[in-house]
Amino acid sequence: MIKQKFVKEFSVAPGSKVDLKKFTTDWADTEEAKKLGGDKIKQRALKILEKNREELAQVQELIYANNTRSVLLIFQAMDAAGKDGTIRHVMSGVNPQGCQVFSFKKPSAEELDHNFLWRYMKALPERGRIGIFNRSYYEDVLVVKVHPEWLDQTRAKGKSDKNFWRERYEDINNFERHLTRNGTLILKFFLHLSKSEQKKRFLERLTNSDKYWKVSPSDMSERKFWREYQGAFESALSATSTKWAPWYVIPADRKYVARALVADIVVGAINGLDLKYPTVSPEAMKALVAARKELEGDGKEPKARKRKRSPASGRG
Repeated sequence: MIKQKFVKEFSVAPGSKVDLKKFTTDWADTEEAKKLGGDKIKQRALKILEKNREELAQVQELIYANNTRSVLLIFQAMDAAGKDGTIRHVMSGVNPQGCQVFSFKKPSAEELDHNFLWRYMKALPERGRIGIFNRSYYEDVLVVKVHPEWLDQTRAKGKSDKNFWRERYEDINNFERHLTRNGTLILKFFLHLSKSEQKKRFLERLTNSDKYWKVSPSDMSERKFWREYQGAFESALSATSTKWAPWYVIPADRKYVARALVADIVVGAINGLDLKYPTVSPEAMKALVAARKELEGDGKEPKARKRKRSPASGRG
């Protein structure tokens, strides 16, 4: 497990004003990491990831058996920050029956006819399951804030002034508070990518035919709004990191660091729920013991009964 003092570096304290420049995008290159042995960071990160993947498979089974809590993991980031890869690597050992992933695209006409949280409510994990939102309702205070002209398409009431966004943040906080009160553990991850690393990853996609499919015409155009997006993220993180639904700013320039951190935070938080397997009543236990004995004896040949010798046997 990663020491809590390191994890605390990446958490957004409730009520704090976020300045993303103060959060590193490349933790492996920090003095703190170098003290631990910078050349061995990758090896350590991979070991931490693997250990947490094994433990996550176990705690997921516990969540499913306990059936009183659910988990919602939210991932937000700039394009090419590695959301898909992080989700895939962290959750690779989890039973698909107990996990569900939703990626939200452009809202449909039906979805636009409802409030901005409606389509996300329908995708919430039920008790006993882990739900993952690859992008989420936060898009409505990020993309829409950078492009306020899109508000007309969402048919939202009001103008995009400070009060409008403040009310949306309040709606999100109240929504998440409602979920946690009803048994959902919420963990939110912002994969913090540098502009130079995004450029590098875009160029890899544009020079590798196997990755052409990852390139979207909007990627380049949205990159032009980098500063506006950073400001929108800072506002959202500041307004919506709460005790019941905290934000973590995960350095994402090195994928192995991001994956190890996310896995460790998720496992630590689920273990913190202190869940137990359901107990069995005395009556049910008796039935289980009886069933076990019956099953253990199933298929065994009954012992042959010994034949008694008559008193006259053996006489000539």
